[in-house]
Amino acid sequence: MTQLKYLHILHTNDLHSHFERMPKIATLLSQLPRQGNRGEEAWIAVDVGDHMDRGRMETEGTGGMANRAVLEATGYQVVTLGNNELLTFPREALDRVYADVPFSVVGTNIEAVRGDRPEWLKKWAIREMGGIRVGFLGATIPYPIFYELMGWRLSDPLEVLAEWVPRIRGEVDVLVLLSHLGLPMDRRLAEEVPGIDLILGGHTHHLLEAPERVGNTFIAAAGKFGQHVGHVTLEWDAERGRIAGGSGRVRPVEGIGDSEEILRRIEHHRQEGKKFLSSPIGRLDRPLSIDWYGESPLGNLLADGLKEWVDAEVALVNAGQLLGGLDSGPVTKGRLHQICPHPINPCKMVLTGRQILRTLEEALLEEFQRLEIRGFGFRGERLGTINVSGLQVEYHPEAKPYQKIRSVRVGGQQLVEDRKYRVASVDMFTFGVGYFELQNGEDIRYYLPEFLRDVLAWRLQRPGSVRDCLVPRWIRV
Repeated sequence: MTQLKYLHILHTNDLHSHFERMPKIATLLSQLPRQGNRGEEAWIAVDVGDHMDRGRMETEGTGGMANRAVLEATGYQVVTLGNNELLTFPREALDRVYADVPFSVVGTNIEAVRGDRPEWLKKWAIREMGGIRVGFLGATIPYPIFYELMGWRLSDPLEVLAEWVPRIRGEVDVLVLLSHLGLPMDRRLAEEVPGIDLILGGHTHHLLEAPERVGNTFIAAAGKFGQHVGHVTLEWDAERGRIAGGSGRVRPVEGIGDSEEILRRIEHHRQEGKKFLSSPIGRLDRPLSIDWYGESPLGNLLADGLKEWVDAEVALVNAGQLLGGLDSGPVTKGRLHQICPHPINPCKMVLTGRQILRTLEEALLEEFQRLEIRGFGFRGERLGTINVSGLQVEYHPEAKPYQKIRSVRVGGQQLVEDRKYRVASVDMFTFGVGYFELQNGEDIRYYLPEFLRDVLAWRLQRPGSVRDCLVPRWIRV
């Protein structure tokens, strides 16, 4: 009778800095290997990217070092990077986070624009476990324009993996892909790139209760936010040199006890983060309020900052980007993070006067103001109205929809519907969400790595910024 070896791969993805679940995950990852009882068994823990999220204070305040501490102490052995790591942290911050880590960071389709690929980023990793040689590749979804602004170049994953899978295949018994590409691409890879035994997925936050099988490839994924830990078991037939079978499941972390060690590490970095974020960036002599459904001083200040930041004629930004106001007195980094936690960047586009007018009409409609937004980097609740800079808008609130605007002036001159204007806004609109015309701008330019809270901090320090934001832009007639 053939003696089988069992390879257990525990996997997480898209935690997005949900630190409250990380101590439970650590408990599971330490307990499960002790429960094995099927003879020769090997265990490994991997993460499939978007472990970090700057929307959380612990990550923002420590530059990601809180996440590194948890990955280390939990015992992960291989990780890949998600778009959250690559698009929201400057290269130098990632160098600090991943320098000399005890686990492998694999990114097979990731290159540095300048050609200076960091030492910590590997094309592949090989682990020998219980007599089984296991190879790991990693792939991250490409967003070409954005990555290049951050100093990275991500190649087409299909092309890269079609090259690298055959190169690694002959050196290993089992080949695993850590795929931060999304489920549709995982299925396509399984069909089109032979030689991958297991794809562990992420990015689209999909939860597979049991692995899918596409040809000879298993596909598994553990959802989002650390709500589950994935557990895949591969049966290795050493005599025949092949995988004899496989199975898997996802294990909910609810009800699992917390690891005291991970709790201690998180609390240490939480205090470090609080200390950093308590630094003042300015002082206000008066409070600045926000209103999702009407004009407000803080909304105006953000619009003014965007207009100046990108050198535009006009700024249009949704009020829902701001989750609270600012009190009089010191303004800290932490408070700006609280009220504007989104990993959303400034952008500049070209819009016609007609498109601007249409957007302003939409901004007066409740269906847009109260629209709930999920994803696209947005960490708020509702879209909100439009805050403007460079415009004076006269409107009749009781008029029919799309007939409320009476007059629009740009820099003191009447808006010309056929003329093109340079407009400052936010990147999420260009992804196809929110105000319709802001999804259709031309000559779009993105500004990275700064977020909207960086623009707020910069604008607050400009002389006269508070005085200017108190000047009304929306005039009832």
